[in-house]
Amino acid sequence: MIRDKRRTMVQLFITGFLITWWLCPLGTTQQNPSDSLPDSSSSSTQSPHTTKGNNPIQGGVALVQVLERKSLVFPDLATTKETLRPWDKFKLAANNSVAVSTVGAALVSAAYGQAVDSPEGYGQGGEGYAKRFGANMARAASDNIFGTFLIASVIHQDPRFYVKRGLSFRQSVKYAAVRVVRTRSDNGQSVTNFAGLMGPLAGEALANTYYPAGSRGVGDTFVRYSADLGWKFAGNLLKQYWPDINKKLRLAPPPREPNPNKN
Repeated sequence: MIRDKRRTMVQLFITGFLITWWLCPLGTTQQNPSDSLPDSSSSSTQSPHTTKGNNPIQGGVALVQVLERKSLVFPDLATTKETLRPWDKFKLAANNSVAVSTVGAALVSAAYGQAVDSPEGYGQGGEGYAKRFGANMARAASDNIFGTFLIASVIHQDPRFYVKRGLSFRQSVKYAAVRVVRTRSDNGQSVTNFAGLMGPLAGEALANTYYPAGSRGVGDTFVRYSADLGWKFAGNLLKQYWPDINKKLRLAPPPREPNPNKN
């Protein structure tokens, strides 16, 4: 039974990836080519043939070009105040789900789970670690689909993180914490971050369908949810300093950054 559920989850993940892979060319035709993200390389000129038709090879090329223009570490760092359309939020959710930061957090979390044997149902060894890593990636993807895309689109919230310059470390810590519970609406107002708060909760509820027996209770769900919020805070703090880190490491040309002003 558990093995069948895992097989079903893998099939769903592959199906979702293929859908994203086919749809990205359509989104590329709508994207403003001047938009770039903090650690992306300079935008390259797109051939008009890469965004036309439904040829799978062309679709793959377009997807690679989209990912090249996106930050591979933190795709949700804002570089413009332009309102994101639902399609933009969907692409952002897809990019967040495979970002270097997401993969890194999943690897670290899986290593910790392996060390403390949690969830116990996954066992030890390479197989146990792989199961924990896969579950972490699935939880992150669910969080992004529910929060970054669905909820943010329905209630018109901006799921991006706006770097605020000129803050001391203490102020940056406070800003990172506030950003867990407060965000911007599509029209630029400061609002409760329902998308960021409810997205991971919905993802953890879904995780109960594929987590091993003994790790699916209400208590387990909220323990994982609390950890998710902790990761969000840590991620926000790192994002706050990421442009400076990126500049010092010379990973990419310095990006343009919007001033969050009131936020």
